[in-house]
Amino acid sequence: MDYAAADAYLAKQRERHLGDLQAFLRIPSVSALPAHRLDITRASEWLADRLRATGVPEVRIMPTNGSPVVYGAWPVRAGAPTILLYGHYDVQPVDPVALWQTPPFEPAVRDGRLVARGASDDKGSLFIPLVALEAIRSVAGGPPVNLKFLLEGEEETGSPNLAPFLHDNRELLAADVTVSADGGQWDAETPALALGNRGLTGLQIDMRGAATDLHSGTYGGTVANPLHALAALLAGMHDANGRVTVNGFYDSVRTLSAAERRELARVPFDDAALRRELGIAAFVGEPDYTPLERTWIRPTLEVNGMWGGFQGDGSKTVLPNEAHAKITCRLVPDQDPDQIADAVEQHVRRHAPEGVTMTVTRSKGKARPYLMPAEHPSLAAAAKALRAVYGKDPVRVRVGGTLPVSDLVKRELGTWLVFFAFGEPDNLVHAPNEFLRLQTFDRGTRAYVRFFDELGRADPASLRA
Repeated sequence: MDYAAADAYLAKQRERHLGDLQAFLRIPSVSALPAHRLDITRASEWLADRLRATGVPEVRIMPTNGSPVVYGAWPVRAGAPTILLYGHYDVQPVDPVALWQTPPFEPAVRDGRLVARGASDDKGSLFIPLVALEAIRSVAGGPPVNLKFLLEGEEETGSPNLAPFLHDNRELLAADVTVSADGGQWDAETPALALGNRGLTGLQIDMRGAATDLHSGTYGGTVANPLHALAALLAGMHDANGRVTVNGFYDSVRTLSAAERRELARVPFDDAALRRELGIAAFVGEPDYTPLERTWIRPTLEVNGMWGGFQGDGSKTVLPNEAHAKITCRLVPDQDPDQIADAVEQHVRRHAPEGVTMTVTRSKGKARPYLMPAEHPSLAAAAKALRAVYGKDPVRVRVGGTLPVSDLVKRELGTWLVFFAFGEPDNLVHAPNEFLRLQTFDRGTRAYVRFFDELGRADPASLRA
């Protein structure tokens, strides 16, 4: 691959490419809102046309029970690795609109940033490899790997139809490794390799005391108050050091080696700066782990919401008859979402106070944690590409959140998924004034040229291992 020629092509065509990206961003493909259903269709059609213009010979828009999947195939030669490129073309709602400095679907360039909903997550990040492939085609005639494309339109609503789509199309989507264009770098100047992400499971607890709300003077101290009972139950789920007290919660949690913890400690982290940014006086949690380790390699149990009783202005001396709470648990390898939900439910029922009845409902959304081998050759290829454009070695990180696609791809297609994307933590994704740095766009396109080239040198069998 002639990198200098590819870089020159990217520089020459930059304004055209940014104009094309802005056209993509003008489509309000908000998957959460039924009013934008036709925009989802428009975005899928735009993306399919863009794949064809890039040179992809086979492109299909495939139906699901929700938003369509844009599929593509670009075979080049037998014996070359086959790469499945994943991304999503749907975006988050834009509320509150009043906080946007410019309309969310009218892309604007300000201070070296492209501002629009989806500029980073994930239209901008998804567009970057397509531009890189155009440059590769211009200097080499075609990609050095066999390519397939899996571009969905429901990621922002939890990808409800992705698992059945993967299951039903395993042969069509067969590949040696999956590359995700959804993800990001550590910051604007520090490249990163994400080895994995936490899983998720959740429950709702509904407590009931008397048949109706009661007068707190007449019945207080005699009839159980569900808010008191629920507060005590939830408070008892952690000890004084922040460790979860549910029996069996940590049974499957892996112990990291000293070398793994040293690798995580290489990540640049400014404790005081983050506390100032968050507006907190101190971090909390298990004292034997750093703040990054607590959010990357340790499981959690969080109360996401709690409600019941009188909540209006003024005072109402009532003894409420109901109380409710929502709980989610972030999971680490090798925790199973169903087993953890079972353990939490058993704890709740075992410790339920007297005088109340209780219902526990499992959340529909769940996902397994994901962790790929640290020595996987796709990570070495990604590291070499990132080093070339950032001028420094990438740090190795974990993702504290949950990305269901990573484990879904591994379970349904049997491939590892490597994150190679160019979002950054300060890009205001899901918030007003989302943006993508133009410098990052340039770095991403150049990095993808090198990444695809490095993957083309890999042994397909080693990518599948």
